[in-house]
This record gives sequence, C-alpha cells and structure tokens, in this order.
Amino acid sequence: MAIARASETVEERCRRQAANAQRTATARASENTEERCRRQAADAQRISNSSNICYESDPLIAIGRMTLECNFCQVLRWKGESPGMCCSNGKIRLHSLQAPPEHLYTLLTADYSDAVHFQDNVRKYNACFQMTSFGSTKEIREAGFMPTFKVQGQVYHRIGSLQPLRNEEPKFLQIYFVGDKDKQIEQRCRNISNTRPSIVSQIQDMLHQHNSYVKSFKYAMEKMSPELKVVIYADKTPSGQHERRYNAPETSEVAIILAGDKQGSGDISLELRSNRMKKIAETHRAYDALQYPLLFWQGEDGYNFELRQTNPTGEITTKKISAMDFYA
Repeated sequence: MAIARASETVEERCRRQAANAQRTATARASENTEERCRRQAADAQRISNSSNICYESDPLIAIGRMTLECNFCQVLRWKGESPGMCCSNGKIRLHSLQAPPEHLYTLLTADYSDAVHFQDNVRKYNACFQMTSFGSTKEIREAGFMPTFKVQGQVYHRIGSLQPLRNEEPKFLQIYFVGDKDKQIEQRCRNISNTRPSIVSQIQDMLHQHNSYVKSFKYAMEKMSPELKVVIYADKTPSGQHERRYNAPETSEVAIILAGDKQGSGDISLELRSNRMKKIAETHRAYDALQYPLLFWQGEDGYNFELRQTNPTGEITTKKISAMDFYA
C-alpha cells in the first residue's frame, strides 16, 4: 500500500480520498445506535491510549535536560546544541538583566493573594499598560467555529495620537495622559476585565517613576500644541554603548519637532490629536518596549542592526540597516 500511494499522481490521490470519504459517510449513515456507541467508545479508547505516551522518555522525542554549561556566558544548553550558539564563543557579551523595582518584583515572586492573581493574569496586566496595539495587513475570518486566530500579510504594532478624539475613550498610550491618577486606574480596569485596581495602582506608580518613555511623553505633553509632534528616532545611537545590545534608555531619545519638519522613514511620529494609526516596524528599537512595558520596565532599547564597513583608506563607516537588508 505504501508503494502504491507513493506512486500516485495528485489526481489519483484526490479520487482515492474522495472515495474513502464517501465510503465512510455511507457506512456511518447505516449505523444503528448500538454500533455508533461501540465505534465512538473505540475511538475514545484509541485517543486515550495515544495520550498516555511518556514524552519525557520516548527515544524519538526526548532530548535530555539542559545540563551543559557554556564556558563563556555560563548559560545552560542541551546536548545537541552547538557550543557557540548562545554567545558566539564569547564574542557577544550582554549585561545581566536588572531586577525589577518594587512593587513589580514582589508581584512576580510573592505568594499572597494579589501576587498570585497578578501571576495568573500577567498578560492582562501588561495589556493594561502597553502603549501600542497589535495590527496586521488582513485578518482571516471563516464561517462557523474558528478556534485559531489567522492573519495574512504583515504583522506589526500600531500607535495612535497622544490624546483621543472628541467623545472617544482614551486607550493604550493615551491613558498615561489622563490627568487624574484614579481616573487612569479606572480607565485601565474598564478596558481590561478581571484586573484589580490595587495592583494596577502599584504598577502605574512604578512605570511613571522608572519608564523613560512615560517620563519623556509626560514632559512632551507639557509643551505640545497642534503645530508640534513627538518623534521617537529609529537610529538614535545609545550613548557609550555597543549598537547590538539592549540598552538603558535616555530621555533625550524622544524629541519634539515642528509638524512640517523632515524625519526618517523609520521614526515614530506622534501628533497631539489624530485619527491616524502609525505602524511601528519590528526593527525599531522601541518596538518591544512600547508593547511589553512589564518586561521592559525602564523603556530599554530593542535589538539594533548596524553595518560597519572599512573603506580603502582605513576609515570605518557605519550604516543602520533593517532586518530585511541584513538577511539579504
């Protein structure tokens, strides 16, 4: 049978599958109640038997534990991984991540009621404070039950204006500029269900104190007018740091410019009040920080690419490139 099916043409395979489907449908239509119950019980037993496989010890699946340690960066890896996969044999060096401040650290590590609730709903609490939303070129919707979320084309993050339009509720970045602290908490809990105001208040205070983008935006709002806009530069060189690294933020990386001033195609420009949503490229250094404020609580830079070239005179030149340019 295997040899016969391997030599089938596409047309022959389609005919065989259609015939099998028709034969199965005819057989099931002629079943009585007792036969149907026996068949369903047999199917359930077969599924139950297959779910009892011990994947941890199955020789075709088990890859062992992460017991090998890199000699350079001390990360753990599996036996089958290449030795230099983690840090290119010591060529790449990253600073250790800083422990998050209170109250975020306690919420992540403690076991009292609010902390357990936060840990069980951490994605919802991140959604409370994210400054950008999810976007895609096209969303695929099919008739009937659709358990899988499908998109077609490009996936990206979106960001709107600093203030909502008239008669619209503030959302995402706009909530940070609702004047009253209690109103911000109320709006966040109204936008995202099953969140506790006490937890939202703690995280909100922490981000207003430590997140560079929140502080920069608040400073910019004091000076904003319809003639001005806020820009997050895509090619800002982190001061005193290597380009390909997650860098600590600087408040000067957010600028206020006149609405007519030129800017780079990859920069993020935010108007005071507008109904236009701006796309953020995945190669922009703020791509992750604006979407995951609980991970990047300082507003750290994302991963940047830089091409370094040496000309015939020995002079080194640098050029920012996107991920597509990099892989090309």
